Amino acid sequence: MRITLKLFASLSAHLPAEARARHCVDLEVAAGSTVLDVIRSQRIPPGQCAIVLVDGVWVAPADRAVRDLAEGEVLAIWPPVAGG
Repeated sequence: MRITLKLFASLSAHLPAEARARHCVDLEVAAGSTVLDVIRSQRIPPGQCAIVLVDGVWVAPADRAVRDLAEGEVLAIWPPVAGG
């Protein structure tokens, strides 16, 4: 099945070079893949996934291993941020 993965800030380094300017890439993943499955398959350090949304809905860290993805969904991830 096909999903869209969006990675922001420093996480965009985990995207193919040609996709970094757009911050997203379409991925083919196995049916039943979870948010955590995609994070691991893309070699994104789970500890660097501070904000995780699926179709704009926040996925808590405890739910990432059980939240199945569906065809056409958009998985967006931001690293921890600091401000002041």
